[in-house]
Amino acid sequence: MIFDDLGPTPIRVMRQAGPLECLRPPRTPAVHTFVVLALHVGGRTRVEHHGEFELRAGHLHLIPAGDAHRVLSASGPEVWKLAFCRSCLDPDRYGQLLAPLDRVRQGASPVVELPTARQAYVLDLFRELDREQTAAGAMPVVAESLLALVLAEVVRARGAGAAAPPPPPRQPPSLVADALAFIEARCLGPLTLNEVAQAVRRTPAHVTTAVKQATGRTVVAWIVEGRMAEARRRLLATDEYVDAIAERVGYADPSHFVRLFRRHHGATPAAWRARHRSAG
Repeated sequence: MIFDDLGPTPIRVMRQAGPLECLRPPRTPAVHTFVVLALHVGGRTRVEHHGEFELRAGHLHLIPAGDAHRVLSASGPEVWKLAFCRSCLDPDRYGQLLAPLDRVRQGASPVVELPTARQAYVLDLFRELDREQTAAGAMPVVAESLLALVLAEVVRARGAGAAAPPPPPRQPPSLVADALAFIEARCLGPLTLNEVAQAVRRTPAHVTTAVKQATGRTVVAWIVEGRMAEARRRLLATDEYVDAIAERVGYADPSHFVRLFRRHHGATPAAWRARHRSAG
């Protein structure tokens, strides 16, 4: 596992330096409700994700939300991991920057090799994100700007055709990938299981079974997760009333939103906001 969850913020960074040898892979792959970008800066790591790859310094591993993956073995790995909530980003502003993740979901290689001349710069962006998330008076807009710069480097490295591990045989678009993409795009508005099923041209029962088997979560759980992540972002980054936030994340009934939020976070939105703002 990379992160259990994103915590209160929509963007998190951490550095991991593992043992010299890691030869016992987890029995089951990890599946996250958020995107992960894993920048390898040392050692070698064998991973399973749409096939098997050996990752080394300069490789950036792209892991869309819902994609199963696991480490098979590692030797002296040093990895910086950046996790973020995709549904919290404006699709009109970030659509081009997120396109490489869409292609991974559709079967493209999940590994990008950064040009040698850009590797130190990208590592500095990760480090700056790490400093920003722990700084007193941290500003969400700064973290989001740094994330955009990282994503721009991914797009440019893909466009430059930088060498990377050979891609696996291309897979046809999957039902689960299409369903998750639709949920990410629509979860902040009114959205039901039936609408997701209609979008992927399957029955609701078929879609929810496929998504649960692939990710361990139901379609409804994915919708709620996207909404709760954006609600947390707005509670921390804005002074909007709770009723307004409820509407912005897809709930016409503020009372229902408050009950759901308390069920997921152990506190009402107002109490959660007060606690995390005072902690910051």
